[in-house]
Amino acid sequence: MVITDIRIRQIEKESKLKAVASITFDESFAVHDIKIIDGDKGLFIAMPSKKTLEGEYRDIVHPINQEFRSYLQGEILKKYAEIKEESISGEN
Repeated sequence: MVITDIRIRQIEKESKLKAVASITFDESFAVHDIKIIDGDKGLFIAMPSKKTLEGEYRDIVHPINQEFRSYLQGEILKKYAEIKEESISGEN
């Protein structure tokens, strides 16, 4: 499975939520609303989720293994860093 597109939408207000990503695989399958969050140990991604009747949140889609989660997070955070750098250099 090849990532063919990553789009990042930065969140302007000051919060732990820094951006929302959409990712496309093999130019055929898209996943939206992947959150980029600034946690206690740095940036990480949170997969799209929904609230259950019991009030808990459950992922709608998610990686099955840690290897793919690491790959996915690495690619999304790399794109986020590029976007942040472009916005900083565009302000000068």
